[in-house]
Amino acid sequence: MSDGISPGHEDIWRSVGENAGGWDIAGEIPRTVLTELGAAGLLCAEVGKQYGGLGLGSQESGQLTAYVGSLCSSVRSVMTSQGMAAWTIQRLGTREQRDVFLPQLTGGRLAAVAFSEPEAGSDLGAMTTELRLDGDTVIVDGSKTWITAAAYADVIVVIGKLGDDAAAVVVPTDAEGVRIEKIPHPMGCRAAGHAQVRLDGVRLPAANVLGGTGLPLPFLVTTALAYGRMSVAWGCVGILRGCLDAVTEHARSRRQFGKPIGEHQLVSRRVAELYAAEQVATAVCRQAAESWESGSPELVIATVLAKHVSATEAVRGTASAMQIMASAGASDGHVVARAYRDAKLMEIIEGSSEICQLELARHALATGNSTVRQKEAQ
Repeated sequence: MSDGISPGHEDIWRSVGENAGGWDIAGEIPRTVLTELGAAGLLCAEVGKQYGGLGLGSQESGQLTAYVGSLCSSVRSVMTSQGMAAWTIQRLGTREQRDVFLPQLTGGRLAAVAFSEPEAGSDLGAMTTELRLDGDTVIVDGSKTWITAAAYADVIVVIGKLGDDAAAVVVPTDAEGVRIEKIPHPMGCRAAGHAQVRLDGVRLPAANVLGGTGLPLPFLVTTALAYGRMSVAWGCVGILRGCLDAVTEHARSRRQFGKPIGEHQLVSRRVAELYAAEQVATAVCRQAAESWESGSPELVIATVLAKHVSATEAVRGTASAMQIMASAGASDGHVVARAYRDAKLMEIIEGSSEICQLELARHALATGNSTVRQKEAQ
């Protein structure tokens, strides 16, 4: 599936492409569509076949994510959230927890992951959501904000403080004390189900705490965020590919001053900018995916780089696309209008561009150019 399309799923992807504009305007994806995608294992494609997943590697999963991102960033965002939840369960959960929860996520149940809080966005150390063990149960209190896909979720992996450490707990959204409040009129990925999550004395079996207790918060956050950043990076590649398809068709067919606008030099320059943006984003994503598949120690920083570069290129490339399309792409629901709004959101979520730049700078200051020399020596 080098083009990202898994065999046997062409019809559902065609439907996603045809309806993405309408879902964007309505601010909602039909639940039946998401359930069908989930039951086919497409929302968390890296889950192993023993759990009902597709068992894709990072490169193939990335190509699938980019393909979905070229059709509909809202569906891709739901895919990112489902993948993050599955990844967190795989990495932190016990064998028994993986056996219980992963087949649910490949069987049609929908999931989200909750980090951010009203006073803890980039500064996740300020998190106040609290988990308290009480015998064989755990009690969850707190409030999470801007949780992607939470409006659709059957379960949410909630990250919170547990004593002096942290923990992740699987919270069914129908548990007593859980309230989901959909965010009205988000700027981008309007149908991705962004929501506030309130947790008031939610009592759950202690078996829902992934991997037990005593996990450092930075480790826990980095584990879940790494998958999300990788998925967002590939999603940005998809945004750029969707724009490139629309723009090249428009620039070839739209005539002004007696010739296609693509033959006007200033328009050609913007087409070149968009093409270059897609190529650069694809290259950094492929490099990061290679790190994932090889288990390279560069995995984390390569992922941060891919997310930062891809999101930045998506913002730059969609601005060029919007300028070329002009009024033809300026209607709500149009693929370029959606991309223009969605791309900006990608610079904010899963670690803002500023946070990514801080991490990249720390890495560069700590390693100098030793990493480059090591790669050149290989």
